[in-house]
Amino acid sequence: MYSAIRRNKVNSFLIILLFVAVVGGLGWLASYIYDSTGVVIAVVAFAVAYAAFQYFAAGRQAISMSGAKRITEADNPRLYRIVENLSITTGTPMPEVYVVSDPAPNAFATGRDPEHAMVAATTGLLEIMTDSELEGVMAHELGHVRNYDIRVSMIVYGLVVAVGMISDVLVRMAFFGRSNNNGNPVMLIFGLVAMIVAPLIATIVQLAVSRQREYLADATGVLTTRHPEALASALHKLSEHGRPLQKQQSSMAHLWIADPLKPGVVQRLFATHPPIPDRIRRLLDMGGKF
Repeated sequence: MYSAIRRNKVNSFLIILLFVAVVGGLGWLASYIYDSTGVVIAVVAFAVAYAAFQYFAAGRQAISMSGAKRITEADNPRLYRIVENLSITTGTPMPEVYVVSDPAPNAFATGRDPEHAMVAATTGLLEIMTDSELEGVMAHELGHVRNYDIRVSMIVYGLVVAVGMISDVLVRMAFFGRSNNNGNPVMLIFGLVAMIVAPLIATIVQLAVSRQREYLADATGVLTTRHPEALASALHKLSEHGRPLQKQQSSMAHLWIADPLKPGVVQRLFATHPPIPDRIRRLLDMGGKF
């Protein structure tokens, strides 16, 4: 169990390190074309500031976009008490609890740290899950909070913004800018490649980080409940009864326990979540190690 958590953390770190290398490579190319590091510093500073703003605002934005309504224990004792018991077990502050009126079974967590956490479940999830399965799902969501996944996702988000902006600057300057390499066809080709390829790579890496954090939240949740079969059963139900949410928001797709969007063409490469069969297999493997 601990080895699975450690492996997932290492994978996330290595992917982010690769991401930083991509940003660094683009920055070097931009500074080479313009013979100045000022443009790179300005772009990165803006990306960091924008990500920081999103870091503080993302939680409330997600709640608003999902249409979730905050509940008390009197509104839904079953869900509230499960979350409360998990919070007591892990020694983390009690998060705000929300319900999304949607027949699609799903759940998500958000918040920049355990002190500002929010968890939500859809009405569809509450209808089909047993108590142990619901506990597994909410332990998974609280695992995201305990692992500071919002913080990780905001770091990655800032890197994505930086890649997009640097790529845009590169192609504009390759065509229209004045630099010590103006008119150099090699630099023009580099600029075009950077514009097209770098944002694509950035998106793929961002999604890869999201998938690794799902595995990590699964392992963290199971470490709390000591019942991997319950979460595996819940994921099986999600795969069997899953459907797109009524209010689809691609910007927050990575927050849900199961992908809330309609499947695309290149589903595995551009998915925000790892395949559910893979997650179930890992959970069942963990079950034999308790």
